[in-house]
Parts: sequence; C-alpha cells; structure tokens
Amino acid sequence: LLTGALSDVFGRKPLIVSGLLVQALGISFFAFTTLELWWMIGAAIMGLGTGMVYPALLAAVSDNAVSTWRATALGVYRFWRDIGYVMGALIGGFIADAFGITSAVWVIAALTAYAAVVVALRLQKPSMLA
Repeated sequence: LLTGALSDVFGRKPLIVSGLLVQALGISFFAFTTLELWWMIGAAIMGLGTGMVYPALLAAVSDNAVSTWRATALGVYRFWRDIGYVMGALIGGFIADAFGITSAVWVIAALTAYAAVVVALRLQKPSMLA
C-alpha cells in the first residue's frame, strides 16, 4: 500500500529501478552463504524490493495505455510477466545443471540488476493519453 502511493508522489521509475536493485541484492544473499539466517534476510530484502516494484509496474503500464485499452494492456503485461516466471525457471535450471546452483542464482541477480539499468535508460514519463 505504501509503495503504490509513493510511486504516485515520486514517479514510477524511481521505485521500479530501486526496487529491482533491492531485489537483486536480496537474491544475491542466496549465493553468498548456506546459512538459514542470511537466507531469511535475503528473502526479506527481496520481498521489500518486490513490494517496491509490483505496484509501480502495474501503474506504469496503466499510465502508458490508452484508457480504452488499459485492461487489455494490463493483461498483456501480466502474460509476459508470467512467461518470465516460466523462462526464468527453465533457464535457471539449465544454468544450475551446467554450472551449479550458485552460478544460477548469480545470473538471476545479475539479470534483475540489468533490468533496473534498462528501466533507468528506457522508461519515459507517459504522454497525455486519451
């Protein structure tokens, strides 16, 4: 609830970029150690980042969709997001089989950080849509 309101005040981009970086940090905790305490800390950090990203992403899609197509735009966004879950699991599994689970976790953290860079460079404020 808080991060959605913050994205209304500060904009979508800052919360998406910082949230993805926080997620990447949390994910990297899983590669650092096998200690359960650190995994719980990593999961909490990852959850914080996810809480920052998700409301802002949905709002950004809504902001950039023409009002008559907004529901469809959200459906399309969610479709591609969900395909990412499947592809992430498959690619992560292939990397883990080939190079080990720690390498797969590092790749996932790096891809999440890379997504933050892409958003920082590409996401623009929406134009006035009908």
